[in-house]
Amino acid sequence: MRGKSSATATSTVTTDRTLGLVLGALGVLGFSMSLPMTRVAVHELDPWFVAFGRAVGAALLAWAYLRSTGAPRPHPGQWRRLSIVALGVVVGFPLLTSLALTTQTSAHGAVVITVLPAMTAVFAVLRAGERPPPLFWVASIGGLLAVLAFLVVSGTVSGAPALADLYLLAAVVLCGLGYAEGGALARELGGARTICWALLLSLPVTLPSTAVAAAVHPPHAGAVSWAAFGYLTAVSMFLGFFAWYAGLARGGIAQVGQIQLTQPVLTLVWSALLLGEAVPPASVGAASVVLACVVLTQRSRDGAPAPAAAEA
Repeated sequence: MRGKSSATATSTVTTDRTLGLVLGALGVLGFSMSLPMTRVAVHELDPWFVAFGRAVGAALLAWAYLRSTGAPRPHPGQWRRLSIVALGVVVGFPLLTSLALTTQTSAHGAVVITVLPAMTAVFAVLRAGERPPPLFWVASIGGLLAVLAFLVVSGTVSGAPALADLYLLAAVVLCGLGYAEGGALARELGGARTICWALLLSLPVTLPSTAVAAAVHPPHAGAVSWAAFGYLTAVSMFLGFFAWYAGLARGGIAQVGQIQLTQPVLTLVWSALLLGEAVPPASVGAASVVLACVVLTQRSRDGAPAPAAAEA
């Protein structure tokens, strides 16, 4: 009887990992359009309005989802962890990338966020108390140094990183934290409820900020900018996280996090196809170096089955 139970458990873990990879891939596909769509939106809309307004719109969708599904309220410990998720992916990353992309191209931003998988893994290691081998840290630092070198060369004439680059680096740190914490919390709440509660928790910040931004700079834009804003609201801030957090919970933050390696490449493709942005060889070279470092980071970690995940 014990042997039969063990076999069943192994099959469940395998199924969860496969499903986790599929869900994670869907999430990354949705996220890969975020920088180009942000670039389009902030061309005519105030970046503060874009950052907080899309969170308010997504919070309305979240309220409708939670109400229709009768989701139970998180307990106090989960609320504290949801605040970390909200800081990282609802407030921090959207605001900082919106500010950065008012002066920088999405292709440039794609190179900077190439280090995001390593940052996600670092926070996953820190909060899980794992003991990775030295290669993990060497590869993580190598990827960060490659990004910094790219910024020094391409940031400004004086050789120092531009303010937009600092915004992007800060966005990566906060997003990595939000991804890792949200992926772990989704094992208890499910991917959909994790992002939904984080969006609602953020309303005391996002709602008044949106109102102030709209009052200072009344939103006037064409159909293309509003369509980009709608994508950021419905996909980048809402549906994409349904798949992403559910994938992290089922397949494990480290393993599913590897799928993020394709995100910068996809973003560069979208930037060239949709926006006509030039993708210089330096960008491709820097992205390649960082991707190699991130692969080493991921492969140096000891694999472990992910805990049973809640429903998405």
